[in-house]
Amino acid sequence: MNLNLDQGLAQPGDQNGRERGIDRILKLFAFLDAHGHPVRVAELPKALGAPRSTIYELVRVLTESGMLEVSGDDNKVFFGKLMYLYGTNYIRENDLVRRGTAEVDRLSRATGETGELCVLYRNRQAIVHTHAGSRPMGISSEVGAQIPIPWTASGRLLLAHLTDAEIKQLITLEDLILPDGRTVAIDDFIADCRNSGGRKIVVTTGLINSFSQCLAAPIVGVRGVVEATICLVIPIDIGAERRIELEEQLAKAGQRLSVSG
Repeated sequence: MNLNLDQGLAQPGDQNGRERGIDRILKLFAFLDAHGHPVRVAELPKALGAPRSTIYELVRVLTESGMLEVSGDDNKVFFGKLMYLYGTNYIRENDLVRRGTAEVDRLSRATGETGELCVLYRNRQAIVHTHAGSRPMGISSEVGAQIPIPWTASGRLLLAHLTDAEIKQLITLEDLILPDGRTVAIDDFIADCRNSGGRKIVVTTGLINSFSQCLAAPIVGVRGVVEATICLVIPIDIGAERRIELEEQLAKAGQRLSVSG
């Protein structure tokens, strides 16, 4: 098949049709990613601010290529098998993700707790990999989930190298509102980021829900900046001695994954 992603995307007299076509593809992918589940094709033109004929042609071409899939009686569209294969190749070939995934699995099996590998994606903390713990009433997490940065221990580590102004520019007012309606003061959050710099473990308790706490260790790259975090999500009422043991194991895992470790 001759895959011309820009066919039908340029408007008459448009000298930058190729750029506009690519921009619309990226905008479509970003919309589906943020939405998190299939969307009716009929909803896309309004959501993307583009002509209906253009979006329908774009969906057709991307569906034929395997990048998108349309399914169901209500004509919903989402990422296709080809995108999954691209992601699989990335995970296999990216050194940090490959080693981090293996370390999360090892740590989770050794401790019985839920483990995560997290990175910064735009203004969100993204879960790249997770391994469920062995508790009967386990605490679960979802690969691909994107969480407001102020809600997590990882977020504080991932922003520790930024200036106050850069943090304020990245964080929206909505990001500061926790799931239970409480609000994190931006100055308090910035102070937490400052205090996280150089630490082996950062802990947040009861921010996302009332029954769990998150332990996060930095994974430092060649530039001396935290590129990712390895985390354990544990019950909020876990014993102090047990938490200390987990913190020690987690800190060692972060050091093993760090370039300077």
